[in-house]
Amino acid sequence: MKSSSSTMISPIFFLLLCFAYASASGAYLRVGYYQKTCPEAETIVRKAVKKAVASNPGIAAGLIRMHFHDCLSGYGCDASVLLKSTQGNDAERDSPVNKPSLRGFEVIDEAKAQIEAVCPGTVSCADIIAFAARDSAYKAGGIYYAVPAGRRDGRVSIKNEVIQNLPSPNLTASALVKNFARKGMSVDEMVTLSGAHSIGVSHCSSFSERLSFNATHAQDPSLDPSYAAFLKTKCPSAGANATVALDIVTPTRLDNKYYKELKHNRGLLTSDQTLMNSHLTTGMVVNNARHGALWAKKFAKAMVHMGSLDVLTGAQGEVRRHCSVVN
Repeated sequence: MKSSSSTMISPIFFLLLCFAYASASGAYLRVGYYQKTCPEAETIVRKAVKKAVASNPGIAAGLIRMHFHDCLSGYGCDASVLLKSTQGNDAERDSPVNKPSLRGFEVIDEAKAQIEAVCPGTVSCADIIAFAARDSAYKAGGIYYAVPAGRRDGRVSIKNEVIQNLPSPNLTASALVKNFARKGMSVDEMVTLSGAHSIGVSHCSSFSERLSFNATHAQDPSLDPSYAAFLKTKCPSAGANATVALDIVTPTRLDNKYYKELKHNRGLLTSDQTLMNSHLTTGMVVNNARHGALWAKKFAKAMVHMGSLDVLTGAQGEVRRHCSVVN
């Protein structure tokens, strides 16, 4: 397949793909779930995302990351990441993995309030997150896919579940493979979804160990020396709270430049660069770097799969009136 600079995907193609996937998954999610009960739902979310990204392009990365963190935590795609802590229970959003770096809560809240005004008690917060992530992928990279909906909101959110389940920035490729496999996701899906790191930022504390590696190496030997020198200017020893773009080439564009940078040893996190350096994943990185349009199609398909993980449906869970608290 020839590579392409365009990542726009046929909406009809992915509408059909997602119908088939939802049916095959047995998860009772379907495209057009709110067509009769709240036909305005997806439009409301899309407008809220468009407004937020126009004001702050970084919100697109935040909303995609929110979907990841919701689905890959211990409870699956149930909007548990939105629940606030209560007396006697620290929630996921207060995990150091999420606080203060997870962004986009206000976008979800705005969309939810507008939807409640026209369709009270109908559209789940979990579905709103999934819609918002899709719309963010479209705004940031022209990647469109239909979202099967019908998720219900969970009632449980536990802080410790985040660290126990989400992949850390220091994982090796083999550890990442095992982490995603526990959720039923393939190696190729893991590598494909890692491409979300083509947008967004990381705190220096997530990769500072690579800049002062050991007594033998001044920095991680898998790190391009010139890139390491650049990072040291951005992350002085006392600057753990500073941030650096995950992809310095196209930091606000969701594309396959991320993989091209890995080929040049310019992956910011250990969990990024390991994908190029491991025999388990090197070929996938090279292929994604070469074929941008193919990667975009795979990204859309993998997002749909991830969005179906451990979902609550039917009479399970609830539809929250306010996303940050249970009914």
